[in-house]
Amino acid sequence: MSVYPSGVKVVEVGPRDGLQNEPVPIPTEVKIGFVRKLAAAGLREIEVTSFVRPDRVPQLADAEAVLAGLADLPGTRLSALVPNERGLARALRSGVRRIAVFTAASESFTERNIGMPVEASLESFRRVTQEAAAAGMSVRGYVSTAFYCPYEGPIPPAQVLRVAAALLQMGVDEVSLGDTLGVAVPTEVDRLLETLRGELPVERLALHFHDTSGTALANVLAGLQAGVTVFDSSAGGLGGCPFAPGAAGNLATEDLVYLMERMGIETGVSLEKLAEASLFIEDHLGHGLSGKLLQRLRASGWTPAPATEVAATNRTKPACADSSS
Repeated sequence: MSVYPSGVKVVEVGPRDGLQNEPVPIPTEVKIGFVRKLAAAGLREIEVTSFVRPDRVPQLADAEAVLAGLADLPGTRLSALVPNERGLARALRSGVRRIAVFTAASESFTERNIGMPVEASLESFRRVTQEAAAAGMSVRGYVSTAFYCPYEGPIPPAQVLRVAAALLQMGVDEVSLGDTLGVAVPTEVDRLLETLRGELPVERLALHFHDTSGTALANVLAGLQAGVTVFDSSAGGLGGCPFAPGAAGNLATEDLVYLMERMGIETGVSLEKLAEASLFIEDHLGHGLSGKLLQRLRASGWTPAPATEVAATNRTKPACADSSS
């Protein structure tokens, strides 16, 4: 019988990874409201924005304004993606205390995404990490295409190990391994983590699944069984990678939290308030969100209760938790 952890950390990436590919501009005040609602749901680590070039990702051109609007948000660690030293300079001016750097296990994907080979990206991030540490910032690292690359196909685990190890050696405190295409299956998760566990501390690894093929939750289970306790997800299933054709959104945070809750694994997240946050941002997207639990709630006619009603009923169990099975 598998032994599961008593709790996991959920890293919410919807405001950055989720919104970056949306074609309709989202007003700054809406993004700020979205993050505040996510924090109110109990999410304690939220990737808010990215300091990339505005012409590359116009949706996130308001990074400084978003962070300024969240300066008084207590109890939640906010982070921002930083692509290079120029982005780090912007991050430092914004006052954000945690950043993330992004590379890939695939040479082809790295070239097309950030315009340089993997080794060059690591050298660039080594400088960024050193400067960030000197400024008192913490740094998270992403390794995209950790399972498959849209240009090279399957990625050998040893290739992922090399990149992840380099990030940890330069001072990154956590490495998130991404199934960018959303096509991995549990046996491949097992194989990758078996390779990495012999060389790297599993407590410093996170998993980031897209749900293109409907296997994201199955892959989470494989990760849990291998000892991983940190998972990235996106409210409502927001997301999709502009450099990975056909990739669907991220694993929906509601679906992840529901699975953990039913398994008796603590997340600290309220499903009801999380659904409120997802419905809030959905109203500004021009399309529905893909999360399975959110779709079920929408079909049932569920709507968020007014704050006064929630307080009056003193609910202790999220209204969207399924107690029938």
